[in-house]
Amino acid sequence: MPGEGERISVKTMEEKNELIEQMYKNMQKLVDAGISPFGQGFPNVQHVEDVVKEFSEGKECRIAGRVMASRVMGKSIFMDLRDWTGKVQLYGNKTALGEQMFGVLKGLDIGDIIGVDGKLFKTHSGENTVQITSFTVLSKILRPLPEKWHGLKDVEMRYRQRYVDLIMNDTTRKIFKTRIEIIKYIREYLNNKMFLEVETPMMHPIAGGAAGKPFQTHHETLDIDLFLRIAPEIYLKKLLVGGFDKVYEINRSFRNEGISTRHNPEFTMIEVYEAYSDCKGMMDLTEGMVRYVAQKVLGTEKITYQGKEIDLSKWEKVSFADLMKNSFGISVDDPLPSWVDKLKKKGVNIEGEKVSKTQLLNIIGDLVEPTGGAHPVFVVDIFKELSPLAKEKKDAPGITDRFELFMGGMEIANAYSELNDPIDQKERFLAQAKENPDAKVDYDFINALEYGMPPAGGLGIGIDRLTMILTDSPSIRDVILFPQMRPE
Repeated sequence: MPGEGERISVKTMEEKNELIEQMYKNMQKLVDAGISPFGQGFPNVQHVEDVVKEFSEGKECRIAGRVMASRVMGKSIFMDLRDWTGKVQLYGNKTALGEQMFGVLKGLDIGDIIGVDGKLFKTHSGENTVQITSFTVLSKILRPLPEKWHGLKDVEMRYRQRYVDLIMNDTTRKIFKTRIEIIKYIREYLNNKMFLEVETPMMHPIAGGAAGKPFQTHHETLDIDLFLRIAPEIYLKKLLVGGFDKVYEINRSFRNEGISTRHNPEFTMIEVYEAYSDCKGMMDLTEGMVRYVAQKVLGTEKITYQGKEIDLSKWEKVSFADLMKNSFGISVDDPLPSWVDKLKKKGVNIEGEKVSKTQLLNIIGDLVEPTGGAHPVFVVDIFKELSPLAKEKKDAPGITDRFELFMGGMEIANAYSELNDPIDQKERFLAQAKENPDAKVDYDFINALEYGMPPAGGLGIGIDRLTMILTDSPSIRDVILFPQMRPE
């Protein structure tokens, strides 16, 4: 569909329909020639990237991919063939292929997928080229690809038809290859430190482990309501109780909330838990992992995000409690009416007469969220009301041993010293339930804690947002292959 401010003319639609009609005619020509338009398997293919890297004059090769350009020159034809690793030039000759197959080659449309057996040679201009000795039609395109520069300006079309975006856009393919590498090296870093990768349920009887509105479903056989997980935290901590001291899960989680450049209802994060560690241990782990991934994926610790340089070799700590005191004059032990009064005096819009501390803290968090910075920032000393699963600091009542990591103005990670006191945990759950009638007390988790969970550090990192930073992508939709979209 057209982008904002664009219109598809009647002439453009007519031209597109004519192209589609011609493609169907070209398919029929293949059928009439006894050639299947959708081919069979074409095993033992080599990656184009490997063929080019290991180039040797006269060497035989076998490749497959999509035709992206075609130039007929009398009895010869040059084509560009691309697979997911790269692009290479093809050369076909009427004498070598025979009149019929040369005619088939000439009749291919841009976007057709073919398999090629050939020999390597260099053209007079020095370009690595595959001379086609034989080829097979593997899949006939029946809808024209967009014109490269005009057809990809419609951002919404790129998200809705990611398959077309990936065909046409080198930058898009690079972003998702980078995302794959980011996850690969996160695993490598943690596996090298002897963490175990585990899997936990995606359907939960109680929506817990984080703040967020869940998606609800119903299991017919058990006749129970379930929730798509908003976080895997509770189950991973149960594994700590069971004796798995170092675990992590790269997980899909779901929150039935807004969509923006930083939020998607379905998202990917990693949660890590280490027995006998704490918030400081998670801070060290986070810094080490992010720097390791950046070096492996980008080859540097100095990156640019949306025009701002970020130096990953320097990390800063900022006190959330100090921000509250300095920005709003609010202390953690101030009574609620005082909070409301001080916020209103600072111009914060508060709707309704009764506002919970949690709501107030969320408002404040949005207002004081770091908006930039030349390096990553750990925000520490976060109020207890925002951290129902975190340990309280011994020397600072009402303050938890927790951090949130900000990079490029975005929250990237969250970690804390895990609460392992079942009595304290139960009291916090009950307080939450009293404040929020929809909240349920997770008595099974309390029961697990009563069996003894070792002191531990826990960490959650948003994979999508980290990928945004490391690929310099302005929107979370740019780093999710198929982001959620409103129906057309």
